[in-house]
Amino acid sequence: MTLTQSPAAPAATPRRARIHRAWWVAAVACVATIGAAGFRATPGVLIQPLQDEFGWSRGTISAAVSVNLVLFGLTAPFAAALMLRFGIRRVVACALLVVAAGSGLTVFMTASWQLMLCWGVLVGLGTGSMALTFVAMVTGNWFVARRGLVTGILTAAGATGQLIFLPVLAGVAESRGWRVAALTVTAAALAVVPLVLALLRDRPADVGLRPYGAPEDPPAAVAPVATAPAGGVAARALRELARAARTPAFWFLAGGFAICGASTNGLIGTHLIPAAHDHGMPTTTAAGLLALVGIFDIVGTILSGWLTDRFDARVLLVVYYTLRGVSLLVLPAVLGDAVHLGMVGFIVFYGLDWVATVPPTIALCRAHFGEAGPIVFGWVFAAHQIGAAVAASAAGVLRDVRGDYTLAWAGAGVLCLLAAALSARVGRPAGAPAPAVA
Repeated sequence: MTLTQSPAAPAATPRRARIHRAWWVAAVACVATIGAAGFRATPGVLIQPLQDEFGWSRGTISAAVSVNLVLFGLTAPFAAALMLRFGIRRVVACALLVVAAGSGLTVFMTASWQLMLCWGVLVGLGTGSMALTFVAMVTGNWFVARRGLVTGILTAAGATGQLIFLPVLAGVAESRGWRVAALTVTAAALAVVPLVLALLRDRPADVGLRPYGAPEDPPAAVAPVATAPAGGVAARALRELARAARTPAFWFLAGGFAICGASTNGLIGTHLIPAAHDHGMPTTTAAGLLALVGIFDIVGTILSGWLTDRFDARVLLVVYYTLRGVSLLVLPAVLGDAVHLGMVGFIVFYGLDWVATVPPTIALCRAHFGEAGPIVFGWVFAAHQIGAAVAASAAGVLRDVRGDYTLAWAGAGVLCLLAAALSARVGRPAGAPAPAVA
């Protein structure tokens, strides 16, 4: 019997490289950041309905927004330390539950202190735990290459949250009442929890991977941002603040970022809608304009992340703050009862610059403070939100006293020029290499 040789098996087709898990983690972080930004910005569309129903002054409602903004910022460094201790996934899931509770309980309120407790304290704490320190943790743990770009994308997700939620919630509040709008936020927050629990992971080593773009070394050699050392979470956050506060770079960054918060979340984010309403513009139209800021913010912030990978972050901050200051100084001349070319120009220009400051600020914190960078950025971000809170309250009081926001716009414009000067004073860390194309 003759044996015949079986035909050779065809060569195996090379498998296509799988998408790195870091991109899936970034996608889930993007969804959570979208939600956090939308939830935090919601009070801006509720100011007029609450004033109409309860008769509370603009200053009283703005005070609750200020508490929200302060806690949104002050929670950030402690949230970063909590994430180092207990993991990103657990902290973010709990934060979403707190937001859902805070928003849902507002439907039962009858006094202004309850607004302060629900939208101020609970929503402030919850959204603060998913603030930009969350972005810094994800990018620091999961990315080596394209870190600036991903930071820009996740930061832009905040603008996307504003884009998605504000027009919808403004329409719901106008047609169905503000209580239905608040319950919509509750439902949206609860819907994100299963996604976070199922897909978000704390570190690449948890699933046997290296960070995206890390060299081909054993995972231990390219460990991501440090794990929490022994000691309490609060103690860690305060200890890093004490160390950072001894450096001039921290104060220049915190001062500039405080002005950043005052000129964005505190002033425009809180008061553009009611200011436009004062000029006779419908609330839904004004909310649409603020959402349009979000569209251009997406472009501007992603571009800023790309630029941060390539150019000196300090120079970028100087440019951004200068352009923002100029745009605020011209706002009183273009704000009116209808949308026109000048107003559209402001929205486009301001939108491109809205949070473009975030990627270079995170990069500078990482460069100056190393593995503690996310926690230190949390404190810098706290300054951002304190500035936002002061601006939100001050602008509300100025509106009550003067009857318009003109002085608030002008003051914020001048402060932005000061932020540009502070940014120019931030030094380069000793031995830090110049930015290079990733």
